[in-house]
Parts: sequence; structure tokens; C-alpha cells
Amino acid sequence: MSNPSIWRGVITAITTPFTADGQVDHAFIAEHARWLIDSGCTGIVPLGSLGEAATLGFDEKLAILRTLVAALGERAPVIPGIAALSTAEAVRLAREAKAIGCRGLMVLPPYVYSTDWCEMGAHLRAVIEATDLPCMIYNNPIAYKTDFSPAQIAELAQQYPNVQAVKESSGDVRRFAAIKSLLGDRLELLVGMDDAIVEGIAMGATGWIAGLVNAYPRESVKLFELARDGGSKAAAELYAWFLPLLRLDTVPKFVQLIKLVQEKVGRGNERVRAPRLVLEGAERSAALAVIDHAIATRPQL
Repeated sequence: MSNPSIWRGVITAITTPFTADGQVDHAFIAEHARWLIDSGCTGIVPLGSLGEAATLGFDEKLAILRTLVAALGERAPVIPGIAALSTAEAVRLAREAKAIGCRGLMVLPPYVYSTDWCEMGAHLRAVIEATDLPCMIYNNPIAYKTDFSPAQIAELAQQYPNVQAVKESSGDVRRFAAIKSLLGDRLELLVGMDDAIVEGIAMGATGWIAGLVNAYPRESVKLFELARDGGSKAAAELYAWFLPLLRLDTVPKFVQLIKLVQEKVGRGNERVRAPRLVLEGAERSAALAVIDHAIATRPQL
């Protein structure tokens, strides 16, 4: 199964909304996904770090995938994050995702355990081999303490035709040049950190797995298109407005921060699942100062 185009454009790393009693809010996530696609996003990535996947049960994950696939139909792909404590559970999740109708997979290292390439590579291979769905390797050494080098990513791409993309969240845009030097245009390159999008596109990225897009999809799509079509100068003004918000995506409490932005713009609520807690005190005040300034100076597109 091959569809490289699913990796292009602004793809939302969608948050997981919760009801007041702590359950997944399926009605809202369905409506939210449709709104994001209506606003120009090209796909939805649930069950990622921003989606609080580590706090979701296996059955909750499957239910979210069913809701999103039903909500979007053929309009846009649902590309879930595949991560678990064990390889066996990750493989099972990948297979269930295909059966539900997901059209691609974002393959992560396992939760908690980080070790050498021998073990991490074996884990990724097991997930990649579990289905014929297109796969995107997710490299986020900051969050997962596992760093997939360009050479290791190239090894997987050369071994598996269904490895089609890489989401780079190392914070080092030089990785894109390194991957291209090994593979040319074999893989689609996607930016995984919100505040590196213009730089990433300049280095050859064709997609963006975005976080603040949950609150500002039209601005995110416009920024992506300006940077893609006109370069950094064309994107400079919008990027300058957006950057203080985009930087909220790259700190430990990014989930709480992005959900707070959503609440402030009327696109969800800030509820999170423990051990996360909503922001309080000076931390909350500082975040609200950034968010309120962005709302007050929001550009007219």
C-alpha cells in the first residue's frame, strides 16, 4: 500500500478531549477533526504525545480511531501514533488500526524503555512489518530518550518500501540534510516541532505534524503555504506573530499549554488526564499573557 501524498501539508497532532468526568469526549473529537480538515489541514494524527496516548487504555485508543475514521471517511487520512509499553501491544495496535480503516501509521519507540539500536530497531521492524500501511518513523529523542540517527532511518527505508516518511523532532534541522544525503527524495520529511516549521521547510520538509493547529488551523496552513511557496521572507510577518505560541509546543507541559490555548479560542477545554494537571499560579499567568497577546494581535487572513 503506497500513498506518499498523505504525508504532505499540515497534519494535526490532535489533542484528546475529556469530559468533566474524565472520559474521552468522542462527540467533540469528531467535530474538531472535521473542523480542522475544513480549515485546510490534510490529515489527523491521534494517539501521539500531544494526544496523551500514554494515559489512554488500549480500548480507548481503538474507540478514538473508530470515531475519527467514521467522522472523516475518505476526506482525510487518520494516521495514529503506534506506541506501547511492549512490542506485542504495539503490533496489535497497528493491526487493529488497519482493520478500523486508518490509512497510515506513525511509528514510535516504546514507552519508558530506551536502549540500543539492536532492540529499538527490532521494535520498529515488528511494527512496520505488522501491516502494509504506509509508515512514518517518529524521531523525538527529547521526549522518548531514543534517538534514531539518519543512518538508522535510512536502513529502515532501504529495507521496507512502506516506510515513506520521517517526523523529525530532534530540534536539529541539520538532520533533514543528513537524511537527504543518504536517501535523496526516498522519504517525505516532516517537521515535528512547531517552532521549527519555516526552517524545516527551507531544508526540504514537505509536511508538518503540528500542535498549535488545534487552535489556529487557518494560520497554520497559511504559514506553511507561505514558507513552502515563498520562503522565509514571505512567511516572516505571520511567523513573528505565531512564534510565541508555537514555542509552547516545545516545553514539558506542552499538552496543558496547547489545550489552554484551545479553551481560550473556544475550540475545546483544558482538561488533561493525571498525572498531568492544569496550569496554576505564575506558570498559568505567564502562559495567559502569551495567549492573550496573540488573540489581541491575531492577523486578518
